[in-house]
Amino acid sequence: MGVGPDGKTKAGRLALWLGLAVVAILGVGLGFLYLSKPLEFKAPAALASPSAGAWAKYAKGGMSKLEVAARPSKLADLAFNDADGKPVDVARFRGKVVVVNLWATWCAPCVIEMPTLAALQRAYPDDVVVLAVSMDTLERIPNARDFLGVHEPLSLYHDPRFALPSALGIKGLPGTVLYDREGREVARVMGEADWVSPEARALLDALVKA
Repeated sequence: MGVGPDGKTKAGRLALWLGLAVVAILGVGLGFLYLSKPLEFKAPAALASPSAGAWAKYAKGGMSKLEVAARPSKLADLAFNDADGKPVDVARFRGKVVVVNLWATWCAPCVIEMPTLAALQRAYPDDVVVLAVSMDTLERIPNARDFLGVHEPLSLYHDPRFALPSALGIKGLPGTVLYDREGREVARVMGEADWVSPEARALLDALVKA
């Protein structure tokens, strides 16, 4: 067996070259697998947690059910009717804090909560608009109109297609979503809340000033 100038046999050099070739092939293969694997991104904890964010500090007392939405929706995506059955252009509310409340006359917690929403509207006549959107059937709309008639200054709104619960991801009534002046969802409350509580007033004060 011959020996080269470097003192290595031909067999040794051949084994070395074969080893380097195997390493190169494996490296290319692993690189291909890495690049072809779908990238996975994890949402920051502040976005993934429904209780995180700057507004979470208000989630206590009368606002104990307050949640900061993980996937905010836009106010402009919502559509419903006013008391006369005409479509509501929600863009006209931009510039105000908007409180969208889904309710129904057959929902006992909704009925209990409504006077506090009316009081909330009276407390912020210029900066906040409370949209009480009834989920009642068309046959019960007269009942809804009569009920809101004693809770001024709230106006009747109606969702005849029952589309808002799905659009907002609300699975039960009452459900309330709060939007800032730019039409961005800030937080929501699933279930009854006390909208005249100190916590609610602090939250609305902060939203109005934001």
